[in-house]
Amino acid sequence: MTSLDIDLLLTALISVSVLVALIVSRIKMHPLLALLVVSIGVGFATGMEPGNIVKHLVNGAGKTLGAVGVVIALGAMLGKILADAGITEQIAEAILRRSSDRMIPWAMTLVAFVVGIPMFFEVGLVVMLPLIFSVARKLEGHARFKGSAYVYLGVPVISALAAMHGMVPPHPGPLTAIATLKTSVGPTMLYGFLAAIPAMILGGPLYGAFISPRMNTRPDQALLDQFTVGQAIDKEQRAGVGLGVLAALLPAILMLIHAVAEMVLAKGSPALRLASFLGNPLIAMLLGVLFAIMALVVVRGGDTEKLRSSLGNSLKPIASIIMIIAGGGAFQEMLTSAKVGDAIVHLTHYFAFPPLILGWLIAMLLSVSTGSATVGIVGAAGLLAPLAGADPALNLPLLALSIGCGSLFFNYANHAGFWMVKESFGMTMGEATKTISVVQSIVAVVGLIMVLIFNAVIPVH
Repeated sequence: MTSLDIDLLLTALISVSVLVALIVSRIKMHPLLALLVVSIGVGFATGMEPGNIVKHLVNGAGKTLGAVGVVIALGAMLGKILADAGITEQIAEAILRRSSDRMIPWAMTLVAFVVGIPMFFEVGLVVMLPLIFSVARKLEGHARFKGSAYVYLGVPVISALAAMHGMVPPHPGPLTAIATLKTSVGPTMLYGFLAAIPAMILGGPLYGAFISPRMNTRPDQALLDQFTVGQAIDKEQRAGVGLGVLAALLPAILMLIHAVAEMVLAKGSPALRLASFLGNPLIAMLLGVLFAIMALVVVRGGDTEKLRSSLGNSLKPIASIIMIIAGGGAFQEMLTSAKVGDAIVHLTHYFAFPPLILGWLIAMLLSVSTGSATVGIVGAAGLLAPLAGADPALNLPLLALSIGCGSLFFNYANHAGFWMVKESFGMTMGEATKTISVVQSIVAVVGLIMVLIFNAVIPVH
């Protein structure tokens, strides 16, 4: 390692520490301002030209808004339509009626598991928030329930979505590792599903039952009302719950069709191009919103003027969340552009670990330091690709899975997902760390353990 590498690693560590201090100290700086200030500080500390600092800020925030911000806005609209139509209320009542308090987190895990197969973490969370809030709001009214109902149900959802996102194709992380290591989708997907089950159980219902009694987290009232309090609708006028569930899951269905098409259709075929377009998260969410408008409002003779007003109001509570996530994207871009990832790669040259552990470790360090799971996966897979091609005894699907698991570890303040969870649930920095950061660390470690177990009992062909 060079002195420059050490300086970059220290800069990354100090920048995160300063960011946390600005937010939690007496200064109480708004997270968006803190993220921008620290990002600029990283730029100057690493010797960037002022013009390049601004360029990276704009690029990072813009990419995040384009990839996540618009999807979150569409998800808020979809959630509001479902709430106003009484769909979310009906689903929440059905879950509470058919499950005991102890079984509700398991039911939420199963729903998130299904939703998370085709959906990115942030998109899946947007889809799940109305259901989490509706069930939790009813659950917190039970006299026997102690602690935060929102953490009790949110942690299992976070765990399941994270496990799917990092371990199972067709998510971009596992697919990137598969392509770089020149291995197969099928075995990686099978291993991923098997590893995800214990990971999301330990990180979800079990950890949620442990941590929720110790927390009093409650989302902002405006956001809570948006997803749980709809217009006054008589039970006779409510839309059918089956139609509502179809509207809620349509984006996931379109993304799943895209995922299957990628595995069975020839590259460049018209059918694949169509599936790719319809399965894009932004297009899928847009189609979900339009379908919900038509099926739950227009066809039923609803007031379209009230609908427009309701959709406009749905964006107000999430405006702050979207901008904070954009600030997180700027911070991530600055760390990546400063070549912190290269310093981490140089650091790993001093490690002498088995390939499966080394892949997990490199992906983990890159993800934690740069705030990007994609950077972690690309870096780790690229670094180990020569070894993968030279060692016939190495189980490449397990190596791809190991790298995906490592990229999930300790999602923190330079990750957009951290800020989405923190702001959506109204958490402090400490509460967000106890939830998403710890949950994803549990999922990542359990995933690695499952990889090592598979490697010990499954022969390489």
